[in-house]
Amino acid sequence: MKRILAFALLAASSLAWSMPAQAQIFKGPDSARRAQKAGEKQQKSFAKTAAKQQKAANKSAKAQRKAAKRAQRHG
Repeated sequence: MKRILAFALLAASSLAWSMPAQAQIFKGPDSARRAQKAGEKQQKSFAKTAAKQQKAANKSAKAQRKAAKRAQRHG
């Protein structure tokens, strides 16, 4: 009995995962505004990520310069 139940759950979950995900579609009178706000939110997220990456790159470059300076002094 447990095997049948487990198989049924496995079959149901595999069927659910095989269905394609639907894109979010805005409907109604304020759909344009909601889409615009979603776009702004995504842009803000991208800008934040880019700033973090730039900060990490600058930190890495500074560490490399510092290591090269140390090697030059002691090398």
